[in-house]
Amino acid sequence: MNFALTVARLRIPGRLVTALAAAFAVVLILCANPAARAASVQPLEIATKSGVRVFLVEMATTEEEKTQGLMYRKELPDGKGMLFDFSPEQQISMWMKNTYIPLDMIFIRADGRILRIAENTEPLSTKIVSSGGPARAVLEVIAGTAQKYGIQPGDRVAHPLFNKR
Repeated sequence: MNFALTVARLRIPGRLVTALAAAFAVVLILCANPAARAASVQPLEIATKSGVRVFLVEMATTEEEKTQGLMYRKELPDGKGMLFDFSPEQQISMWMKNTYIPLDMIFIRADGRILRIAENTEPLSTKIVSSGGPARAVLEVIAGTAQKYGIQPGDRVAHPLFNKR
């Protein structure tokens, strides 16, 4: 059925029609653009000496998601983050280009143990941040998280991405 004809039959005021059409256009754009869609969100746990900390993480598994990462975001709430899957385990290099918020980068081995933490990375920097050895994934959280919760190398991360050994 023709959209204009349907609107005319419903006797919807012109301004409302314009607003509805604009909202519909936005929905179509978001559905058509894979980059605009949110990555899946999953729980992740880190067992520290002071207890278990739970985070809700967006998954970055495709090349496009890993390239985009947290770029252009103006905030990242405490308890949220992004988990980058770089399977298989490998040397990983990251940077902060176009990333406006300081982050803690937590490099995680395939067995779920934290290899290294790069704390309080510099926003908008092209300086390379290295895993310092083979890692399977990187968890990016707001800067200060590792210190706040006592997260350290050797702590165990529980998430389906990691092998249980």
